[in-house]
Amino acid sequence: MHVPFRAISVFHAVARSGSVTRAAEELGVTPSAVSQQIQALEVSLGTALIGRSGRNVVLTEAGERYFEMIGEEVDRIAEATQRIRGYRSVTTLTVRATPSLSTKWLLPRLASFIDAHPDIELRLDGSNEPVAFQKESVDVEIRHGAGQWPGLFCEGLAEERFHPVCAPGLAVASSLGPDDLARHRLIQSVKCQVQWSSWFARAGVTPAERWRRLLFDRTHMAIDAAVGGLGIALESDLMMWREWRDGRLVCPVRAPPAVGLVTQWITCPREHLRHRKVRLFLDWLRRERDLWADERRVASEIV
Repeated sequence: MHVPFRAISVFHAVARSGSVTRAAEELGVTPSAVSQQIQALEVSLGTALIGRSGRNVVLTEAGERYFEMIGEEVDRIAEATQRIRGYRSVTTLTVRATPSLSTKWLLPRLASFIDAHPDIELRLDGSNEPVAFQKESVDVEIRHGAGQWPGLFCEGLAEERFHPVCAPGLAVASSLGPDDLARHRLIQSVKCQVQWSSWFARAGVTPAERWRRLLFDRTHMAIDAAVGGLGIALESDLMMWREWRDGRLVCPVRAPPAVGLVTQWITCPREHLRHRKVRLFLDWLRRERDLWADERRVASEIV
């Protein structure tokens, strides 16, 4: 029986990218050649695999099932072929994480993973967009949210503790009560899962209806603004750990209420856990998480 391998690889590229044009660019052919291969495969299988939604393509139910069945195998064949040809001496691991986590937590630690696994080429994709794993070539995502994504492996990265923080030149550590904060400019990341209003409620403080605010849509920008003395931020110790450890940020509040929450989650399809590169990365992540938690514990005991 003849197996249309060329048409199958073209369908795989279209399904993964969600676009005939992008697939054509990746394969080095024209969009019309891609469309012809897809049509030939549909004739061979006796069913429609893709449809259109505006400029993008969408998989039919049969197309989704077919891609799910062949996706991993085609990736494996492609990687094996590239290795034999000598085009690649390494395996690429693609990780997506939010820009703030990528900048503030992952990047300072990546050297140990890279040094330990020289055969793995790491690609770090800093984006807030959730991965569509069936369409995108992403191995692991560290996703911000509540940790409820059915069908995916999901493990909390670490429990974060949220504190008011500022530059020591703005207010020294433990110099303010919770009710003093509203007299200062308050910095907030609008996507943070702990907002000032809920923190004030935990502290038993009813602030004025309006207070001076400085808002950002990225946590790393809020942290940098606090370091720059622009106000008092409410942020996660996971994200601001270096700044806090180095004394560039302090908690100006005496006995602040304890606020702990897991907001960053390691996610991927469960079948990805079979891949060596994914297992190595997750093991490394867990070790780094434990080292960070130990460092935090020692620092709190000293204080």
